[in-house]
Amino acid sequence: MAIENLFDRASSVMTVISFITFAGILWWAFISNKEADFAEAARLPFDDEENRHG
Repeated sequence: MAIENLFDRASSVMTVISFITFAGILWWAFISNKEADFAEAARLPFDDEENRHG
């Protein structure tokens, strides 16, 4: 009985941790003004081979 209670609490804690992690990823991607970094990363596949390797 005690082990089942432990698993129930662990499940609840992991749900909260997962939600906090998800909210943090959303904040990082949309709120922290990474638009310039994302635009640069989006251009990488179109850069010449010589420019990437020096």
